[in-house]
This record gives sequence, structure tokens and C-alpha cells, in this order.
Amino acid sequence: MNVIVVGAGIAGASTAYQLAKLGAEVLVIDRREAGQATDAAAGIICPWLSQRRNQAWYRLAKAGARYYPELIEELEREGETKTGYARVGALSIHTDSDKLGKMEERAASRKEEAPEIGTVTRLDEHQTHERFPLLAEAYASVHISGAARVDGRELRDALLRSAERNGAKRVYGDAKLDYQAGRVTGVTVEATRYEADKVIVCAGAWAGELLQPLGLDFQVRYQKAQIMHLQLADEALETGGWPVVIPPTDQYVLAFDHRRIVIGATHENDVVGYDTRITPGGMNEILSKGLPLAPSLSQSAFLEMRVGFRPFTADFLPVVGEVPGWEGLLAANGLGASGLTMGPYIGSQLAKLALGLEPEIDLADYDLSKAITTKNEGTTHGETEPN
Repeated sequence: MNVIVVGAGIAGASTAYQLAKLGAEVLVIDRREAGQATDAAAGIICPWLSQRRNQAWYRLAKAGARYYPELIEELEREGETKTGYARVGALSIHTDSDKLGKMEERAASRKEEAPEIGTVTRLDEHQTHERFPLLAEAYASVHISGAARVDGRELRDALLRSAERNGAKRVYGDAKLDYQAGRVTGVTVEATRYEADKVIVCAGAWAGELLQPLGLDFQVRYQKAQIMHLQLADEALETGGWPVVIPPTDQYVLAFDHRRIVIGATHENDVVGYDTRITPGGMNEILSKGLPLAPSLSQSAFLEMRVGFRPFTADFLPVVGEVPGWEGLLAANGLGASGLTMGPYIGSQLAKLALGLEPEIDLADYDLSKAITTKNEGTTHGETEPN
């Protein structure tokens, strides 16, 4: 089968890799748009502490977290040594002992169905500070040993390299869908037409403009995220194994190799167009929330800011599957702030669906028809995704 994947973020890269591994002829098309969510993301793989009441979201996030070790092992067998993934554990921190107790109970109650959580341990202030020495002294924590962190760029690139190793090809440019009589037949990039049995759209915040010529209004909103990268001065520090830090706010702190610390992120809803500017307001928000968590970061070196657009649907659930009313067309979108947790797993399921295989998870809760309306209703931006 000949399949085209439009969009090479984490979902598109995973889909392409799985398709190629399963024997399909795969073409990946991407226009390398500034602001791709995956390109900016540093992900925390720890869905088990979430207080979201939406069980459909949790099922997908839990499946995504469980899938990671299998995927990383596969990529390593392919020869990939730089996947950006490390199972370093997580510290869910708080100053309120009662709230920490509830976190611990929540994690323990979910462990039976998700043994990949690992060990759940309550840590006092001293023990918490020992695990992540930059933290302010006031925080105690619940430690989740099975949690991980991942660099979106590195994982995406590892998936794309492995897809090419399995025969996939890549083209860069602006894709337009080709269609006739209710069927998508391929894609045109610039003046070159590529035919396909199936086309899969994984174009994130830009998917709406790709589907619009078909008379479809894809109701995917997007939210701007600015993320800051810093570097610690002390060359003696070995930060690669430090746990990720999940505060009670909407911020996070992650440590990577070579003393790189990532803090973020903003949740900017009132963005006009695809505004990828790095702003003083965004930097101020990150620092005003991040420095009280880890005051010594004020003496670190600024490395860079990354900007990405998180795509959301109205109910904050991803949508995955066949596009209603059109043959030969599939899509995945709306992964939001959980893109790195869910994206690789969604790609594996989307590849199966495209090839007529049975997905491992019931996709009814993530039906694309929920996010597709008439062309004239338009799309809007959204509010902050719930925790």
C-alpha cells in the first residue's frame, strides 16, 4: 500500500515509522513550519497523577506512557542512540501535606491498572531537595519512579530516520490534497503530484487550511507556548538523571544532559495568527513562576527560547481516524499539551487503521466527526487545557 503522511511532528513521524515497518510504501511531506508543537516540546511522561475526570483522555495517556519502553527498545534495535527519552522519575511537589497525601493515594489507586507507574514514594523536604538540588527548601513531594522525560525534537528525528531506514521517503514543501468524487487520491507539492492509496493528515495547528478545500472545517484551536532553556554553570553537576519536577502550578522544570534545564511553559490563547515571536511577557511569566521553584536558576545562563502551537479540540480530546465523508483520508490532531505522551502511541494505532488492521484501543471516543463542521463556522482559539 502507498501511503502519504502530511506533517512530520511527533504523531506524523510515529505514523510514518510504523507504516514503513509494516511494509507500506511511505512518503512523508512536511513544510518545516516554524511553531510546530513537537519542535518546541520537552515532555513529561507521567499521566497517572492527573486530576482530569475525563476517562477517555486518561485511557489514551496511560496507553501512551505504557507504550514508550517498547518503542524506545525498537528504535535502539534500529540503531538509534539519541531518542531524547529517559526514565528518570518525577517529583510532584507541594507545600501542603494533605494535598501530597491525595496525590500519593491517587497514584497508588491507579497502579493496579498501570504497573508501569513503578514505585510511589512520599519524600520529605530534605529528600526532595536531594533528588533535585535546585528546588527551594519548602517543597516535599511524591516520587513516581516510572515517569520519564523526552525531548520532542530528538524523538521525532529518531522516528523519521528509522522510517527512512525502513524505506520511507521525505519531501519538503507545501502540500495540497488531490481529490475527486469523494476520494482523496494523493497530494501535490509545488508542481509535483504524488499518488497514494491513503493520505494521513498530521498537520497540527495547520490541518484546518489543508482540509478546507474539501469543504471541511476542522475545529482545531491552538495555543501558543513559549519555553525557556537554561544552562547551569557548575560543570561538576550531572543533571541527566535528575527527575522531572511537576509543581502545583501549570509550570514544569526538567533537567537534561550537559546541565541543560528547561522551564515553562506559557499558555497563550489570544494569539493573532501564527505568531512565533519570543516576547518579554512570555519570558517574564516563565521566570516569575519558575524562579520561586528553583531560585538558584537566577544564576544560570540563558540558552534559548522555543515557541510552539499546541492544537486542541473543543473537549480537549485528541481526534483520530478516518475523515468522515471521504475515502482514502485519515487524520490525527488535538493532542494539546499531551502530545509527547500520546503522539507515538497514536501514530502506531493510526498506522494500523490505515492498513486495515485492528487498533489496540477503541477509537470511538476520539472520532474525527466531533471536530469537523461546515466550512463557514470557522475555528477559534482556546483556553488552557485542564490538568
